[in-house]
Amino acid sequence: MLEIITSILVRTVVAGTPLLLGTMGEVISERAGILNLGVEGMMSLGAATGFIVTFTTGNPWLGLMAATIAGALISVIHAFVTVSLRANQVVSGLALTMLGLGLSGLWGKPYIGRPLTTKMHAIKIPVLSDIPVIGKVLFYQDPYFYLSVALGILVWFLMKHTKVGITVRSVGENPKAAETLGINVARVKYLCVMAGGAFAGMAGAHLSTAYSKSWIEGMTSGRGWIVIALTIFALWEPARAFVGAYVFGGIFVIQYVLQPLGISPNLLAMLPYVTTLGVLLFYGMSKSGKRKMSAPATLGEPYIRGSR
Repeated sequence: MLEIITSILVRTVVAGTPLLLGTMGEVISERAGILNLGVEGMMSLGAATGFIVTFTTGNPWLGLMAATIAGALISVIHAFVTVSLRANQVVSGLALTMLGLGLSGLWGKPYIGRPLTTKMHAIKIPVLSDIPVIGKVLFYQDPYFYLSVALGILVWFLMKHTKVGITVRSVGENPKAAETLGINVARVKYLCVMAGGAFAGMAGAHLSTAYSKSWIEGMTSGRGWIVIALTIFALWEPARAFVGAYVFGGIFVIQYVLQPLGISPNLLAMLPYVTTLGVLLFYGMSKSGKRKMSAPATLGEPYIRGSR
């Protein structure tokens, strides 16, 4: 029984890792006032880039770096369209999703069915990994897990306790006031969108170079959309993103546990979204929850310099 519980927890952490990376990126972007619905496309492009570079070089670390850069670069399109051209953020994000899915499908097609000769293997932390249950769950994971936790803590610290975080949040809440204080609003928005893209690229690379050893088109399987839901679930707070990512990772694992019992896979696939709706409903019905649910004030709104 203990082995089964340990196995479920290990798989939960693995499933939650790309969700945590993607959610951290989306929190940064949305805190700066830019809604990015292109996460699914950026993750898919990161997965394809990470796989191709790892397959070609035999080095999964190079694959991780390439996927991170690819995610940041494709997100520049969204930043240019929404910040410089002040176009509709929803339309731009959806277009970015289609572009990312299309490019990943095109570039990854020659690699379908060709397994990696090496992938990102789990790292066993001496002594700590021997602790029952917790050891295998927290101290015998692939490098993406340790990286996601370190980056998540860094994002939380920056957003909560540094001038950088205050700058980002002020741009998302009141760009006119931020501009009055001498902050370059457009530059902050660009950097935050690119950071979000880099995180999404890393999340995609995890799927193709650590979670799996092969490339298949559409391997993100809607995780980008779950990341967007998770950002709301986390109420735009990095600390809550940790909880949400692993809760949703557990829901992913539960799908595979319940399928042998005859429950419809399509019904189980709805669980993450149903859970999100349930949480939003719970918060929406409580007074304290309503106060916490407020999104960044200018989220999704274009900013015209000197107009507000």
